[in-house]
Amino acid sequence: MAAGLVKVQLIGNLGNDPEVRVTQGGTAVANMRVACTERAKDKDGNWGDRTEWVNLVCFGKMAEQVGQYLQKGRQIYAEGRLQTREWKDKDNNKRTTTEVIASQVLFLGRAPDAPGVGMAKPFDGDAEAAKDAQMMDIPF
Repeated sequence: MAAGLVKVQLIGNLGNDPEVRVTQGGTAVANMRVACTERAKDKDGNWGDRTEWVNLVCFGKMAEQVGQYLQKGRQIYAEGRLQTREWKDKDNNKRTTTEVIASQVLFLGRAPDAPGVGMAKPFDGDAEAAKDAQMMDIPF
């Protein structure tokens, strides 16, 4: 039997500044919410927008880069895998969340308050891309 595939691709705007923390093992982790809006007709034929909020998580060098260069409102393209996890909140209630674990993030459009075009080079999970990301000029 062939292995399954769960791949998510999205384009949207950040609903908050990335929240970056470092694990006890020293790995950077960035969490953010992305608003993905779709324009479609309703059953009466009227156009309307529907926004889906997606939790996005980045690790390592990618997390450091998004934490440094992205902020609320910035448009991004992200690609990754879907993951559902459980934890207990402060009141010991069982909680569940579904999030996209990013393997690639592209910064789209322009950075706020910056001239020119935004970044068009991806940050992905492989070592070569992380090395390239460290050496590239950020145009904003």
